[in-house]
Amino acid sequence: MSAKKKVLIVTDGTETIHLIAQSISKTMADYDVKLCSAGEFEGTDLLPAGMFFLGCEKPNPASFAYLEEMLKHINLASRKCGIFSVNKEALKYLESTVKDCEADLKSPLLVDVKDTSALTNWLKEMV
Repeated sequence: MSAKKKVLIVTDGTETIHLIAQSISKTMADYDVKLCSAGEFEGTDLLPAGMFFLGCEKPNPASFAYLEEMLKHINLASRKCGIFSVNKEALKYLESTVKDCEADLKSPLLVDVKDTSALTNWLKEMV
């Protein structure tokens, strides 16, 4: 039996984004998913993950300061990355945050909290 691929989901800790992250986690039952807020995030959380997701409700949350700085100094070119938010400006912020690490950034997901059906299709693109 092979080990499950590891996935990391880092959020800003807001309730809305946390609920979306939980939906992502549930949809990825075939993976070993770790969900954490940016305030709890440690650099070693990212090392074993073959894929990672970032989500925040508003641009430039204070809790992302460490993550943002780390992503400026690490090469993640072989890792798939998905970003999600309920806010277009937050998606722009997240895109700029992952730019320097050269992760394989997939299409950003603007989530409609009243209709999360796009989430399933977006995740199919990711895997």
